[in-house]
Amino acid sequence: MIDAIDVDRYLRFDRHDWAELRAQTPLTLHERDLEALRGINDRIDLEEVVAVYLPLTRLLNLYVSATQNLHRVSATFLGAIAPKMPYVIGIAGSVAVGKSTSARILQALLTRWPEHPRVELITTDGFLHPNAVLNERGIMNRKGFPESYDTKRLVQFLREVKAGSSEVAAPVYSHVVYDIVQGDSLVIHRPDILIVEGLNVLQVGSESAEFVSDYFDFSIYIDANEQDVENWYVERFFALRQTVFQNPESFFNNFASLIPRDVEINKETLIKNVLPLYISRGNEKSFKLLFRMLFNDEVDVILPKNNILRVSDGKWNVDNLLKLRTKLNSMTKTKISVNDMVIKAASLACVKVPETNSSWLG
Repeated sequence: MIDAIDVDRYLRFDRHDWAELRAQTPLTLHERDLEALRGINDRIDLEEVVAVYLPLTRLLNLYVSATQNLHRVSATFLGAIAPKMPYVIGIAGSVAVGKSTSARILQALLTRWPEHPRVELITTDGFLHPNAVLNERGIMNRKGFPESYDTKRLVQFLREVKAGSSEVAAPVYSHVVYDIVQGDSLVIHRPDILIVEGLNVLQVGSESAEFVSDYFDFSIYIDANEQDVENWYVERFFALRQTVFQNPESFFNNFASLIPRDVEINKETLIKNVLPLYISRGNEKSFKLLFRMLFNDEVDVILPKNNILRVSDGKWNVDNLLKLRTKLNSMTKTKISVNDMVIKAASLACVKVPETNSSWLG
């Protein structure tokens, strides 16, 4: 978010004014091209490409051309032929906000400019630590968070790209097996433009002395209303549940039929499938979101977690209880413990006050 005090430092455009900046930039994509670029559940159409992406590609073309010209001028001045330095674009944003689709569309459009026909795209998913490493470090539940990425390797990759290396290899991540593909790599061959897309590419905290964004020539952050992002995430989950999750080799295949569509929502199913995740992963909001993902419905969550099993703050004198236990134990061979007496008291309380022996449904 931009602080109010900083607003004047930025140029702000509404959709119409931004679309006007397209000027005469031609639309070089067709509907069949866009269909191949859409992500799961994306609704983007050619009208949006014209209004949003063409002005952006025009701006990027101007930037890239100016950078290429500066490189040529510098080489002429120095009397040397330096290796071509790719122009690097970083794209960041929330999960399900449209980063991957935006990156693919930009790649397709920028490739069609004669000044920079070679445009490569990588995602930072390939720089996640393998699942085995995450499990060994006990952070598998933090997958996708900054600490789950091999930031040093990503920075080294970008360093080699910007140095003009003829070939630089990046690891490959599979969303089917939910892990790094061992022995596979994506080789980048000194492109005109490299697009780097990922959750954390603009993050300033890093285990490396350098930031990933230090190697970016142009940065894009994609944002949206939080409720919209949540809705898109849930919609994508349902779409994946009916498609990718059905693949027997998919990591999530065992979750695809976690709860059948026609299942009756009851206490047993709820506790079995939802409560463990709530306990292990977090808060009331995540509970609501998971319920929507599983049942495609809304739910009000009321968990008296702050009161159940709460240690009493009362002060209790058990002297008489201990005297009674001593007296009873002297009268019988079976020894009675304090726990036995507490259980007896609790049982009598349930008889006297039946409401204490009840559960809340609905």
